Amino acid sequence: MKMLYYDCCAGISGDMNMGALLDLGASLEYVEEGLHSLLLSGYDIRVDRESRRGIGGMRFEVRMTEPAHHHRTFEDIRNIITGSGLPEGVKQTSLEIFLAIARAESKIHGKDLNAVHFHEVGAIDSIIDIVGCVLCLENLGVTTIVASPVELGGGFVTCAHGTLPVPAPATMEILRGVPVTLGGVPHEATTPTGAAILKVMAREFTERLRFTPLKVGYGIGTRDTEIPNVLRVVLGETGVTAEHGLRKDAACVIECTVDDMNPELYGHIMDLLLKTGAFDVFMTPVVMKKSRPGVVLTVLCQPDMKNSVREIILAETTTFGVREYDVDRHVYERETTTVSTKYGPVRIKHALRDGKVIKSKPEYEDCRACAMKHGVSVLAVYNSLQEDGYAEPSPESGDILPAQSGDG
Repeated sequence: MKMLYYDCCAGISGDMNMGALLDLGASLEYVEEGLHSLLLSGYDIRVDRESRRGIGGMRFEVRMTEPAHHHRTFEDIRNIITGSGLPEGVKQTSLEIFLAIARAESKIHGKDLNAVHFHEVGAIDSIIDIVGCVLCLENLGVTTIVASPVELGGGFVTCAHGTLPVPAPATMEILRGVPVTLGGVPHEATTPTGAAILKVMAREFTERLRFTPLKVGYGIGTRDTEIPNVLRVVLGETGVTAEHGLRKDAACVIECTVDDMNPELYGHIMDLLLKTGAFDVFMTPVVMKKSRPGVVLTVLCQPDMKNSVREIILAETTTFGVREYDVDRHVYERETTTVSTKYGPVRIKHALRDGKVIKSKPEYEDCRACAMKHGVSVLAVYNSLQEDGYAEPSPESGDILPAQSGDG
C-alpha cells in the first residue's frame, strides 16, 4: 500500500510543503489549472531549484503583482473555494484545513468562527498554499499520510497581532494532541498553515515507521539556517519484499487485557474491528491477579490503522490502555475463484507460492449459505467440493477445512 511520509525535522510551512510535493513529482501545470478556477488575481507563482546546507530541492514562492488583501474572514475564503471550479473533494479538504485554522483563531481571540480575520493566512499566498497542497496530493494519488513529530522552533515572530512567542498561539492550538519538538532552531519553524495541513491530512504521527521508500522530495524554506531548512516528503510502500516464496509486509499488534467487561459485548467489538479492516481479531482466556478470569483482546492490523483500532478498543471496552508493537507478516500470495456446485456458487481461496497453488480452502460463509438454502449439512457442501476436486483435503484428517477469519 502506498503512503506519503512527512519528515518535519525542520518544521513545515505552506510554501515548503508545496515545494516538496512538486519536487516529489506533482504536476505544476495541473496545480496551476486548478488554482485558476479560484478566480484570484494579482499574483505570480515562481518555482526554482535551490539548496540548503547542500540539500537540493524545490523552492515555491507566490509573488504579489498587486496590493494584497490580508483581511479575509473564514466566510470570505469559504465563498472563494465553494464558488470555484475545483473538484468537490479538493474543495472539501481545503475547507477542512482552513476550518482548523479558523477554530484556533476563534478560540484564541474570542471571536465568532465566521467573523475571524485571517490576516496573513487570509492572504492570496496562503490560499494558494492550502488549495495547491490538496491539488498536489490528488495529482500524486496519495491516500495515506503519516508524519514525524513536528519541530516548532523557538524565539519570537512578528505578525499582524504584534510580536508573539514561538510557536505562535494559533500553531500550538492547531497541534494540540500532536507530538512536537521545540527549540531546534531559534525562529518559527512551523506556521499555522503548515500545522493545519498536517493536522487534517496526517493519519498518524510517529518516529517508528517501517516502509519501502520509492521517491523523495525536498521543499526549500526561505531561511538558510544552521540545520538544513528543508521539508522532506517520502513516497513509499508499507508492503516489504518477498522471501522464500512468501510475501513479507509490516503489521501491528494492538492488545489489551480485560477482566471486568460483560462478555455479551465481545462479539460486537470483534465485528467493529473486522469491519474497520483489521487482518485478524481474537481473544485468549487468561487468569489474572486475584485469580480472576480475564481475556486478552488481540488485533492484527496494518500500521496506518493503529489510530482507528486503538480508538475502537478504548471506546468500546473497559480497558484503560492498550499495548502495541510492530511485527512482520509472512504470507502466501492469494487469489480467489468462484465455482458452481449443485448447491450453488462457492468462492475458493487459493494460496500461491512462486505462482503455484499450494493449498485451497472454500469460503465458509458461502458453504454455510448453500447448506441453509438447500437444507443440508455444511459438511455435505464440503464433501461435494472435494469430490469435484475444487479443494484440497487437510493432510491430517482428510477432511476439507473451512476458511477461517484469520488473515496471518
